[in-house]
Amino acid sequence: MKRPYFDRRFALVVAIILFPFVSSWADEPPALAPAPKGFDSRRENIEHGKIESVEYDSKAVGAKRKMVIYTPPGYSNDAKYPVLYLLHGSGDDETGWQIKGSADAILDNLYAEKKLLPMMVVMPNGFAQKPGTSAAAPERGSRTAAFEDDLLKDIIPFVESHYSVRADREHRALAGLSMGAGQSLRIGLKHLDEFAWIGAFSGGAGRGGMLDTLIPDPDAVGKQLRLFWLSVGDQDSGAGAGVKALHAYLDEKKVPHIYHVDSGKHEWPVWKNDLYLVAPMLFREN
Repeated sequence: MKRPYFDRRFALVVAIILFPFVSSWADEPPALAPAPKGFDSRRENIEHGKIESVEYDSKAVGAKRKMVIYTPPGYSNDAKYPVLYLLHGSGDDETGWQIKGSADAILDNLYAEKKLLPMMVVMPNGFAQKPGTSAAAPERGSRTAAFEDDLLKDIIPFVESHYSVRADREHRALAGLSMGAGQSLRIGLKHLDEFAWIGAFSGGAGRGGMLDTLIPDPDAVGKQLRLFWLSVGDQDSGAGAGVKALHAYLDEKKVPHIYHVDSGKHEWPVWKNDLYLVAPMLFREN
């Protein structure tokens, strides 16, 4: 078997979860097994986590903002939990993963099947404009220009001061779809001191020199990330080229990663399946 696209430190755990569908050093890796039927449907005969909308003060935006937070079944202040920060795409807001992505149902079902380590999942609003910015004045910043500061300086501190979580990079993951995938790459790879787990669903980060800017030190990425997940639908005409370019770049630079080509377009069934596949890999010990 050719060398897999993931860190050897937790290769055994991933192999157990995904065997025999692990991708290899190939241009077109074999598809991972799709999630089983009903994986995203709410079940009534199992324990459920709690999902709620939470308001916080954002200095980056200069206003109160909302995010959706999922706490796992049996959440207790007597335990400390890792956190997945899960980002939406350009057509949604902080409710996207809950309403369209069935994130709470997917997570509940994974817990019921004992496939998931207990974790919190935080779903913020990726549209964050700096004070004074407007869509009519794009030169003053985009609709997402303040999100990096909002996430790092407002959201994470709020979560870590209001919930019983582990406050270190080893216990923080950042993943998202489409626009959120780009944000996860740009913010996560820039702040390897903050995140040890990164996932990009149907979103790359350009080509050529842009990739050199995104990953100025490939060796550091390879050594510090516990998981680097990159995926796209096989019929995704928009994001496909960018994701494949990033995959090729990581291959060339020998940066360990999992590259998964799903069946589908730029759509929720693909991203739901990504969450189902990625969540069980997170926060595993060496």
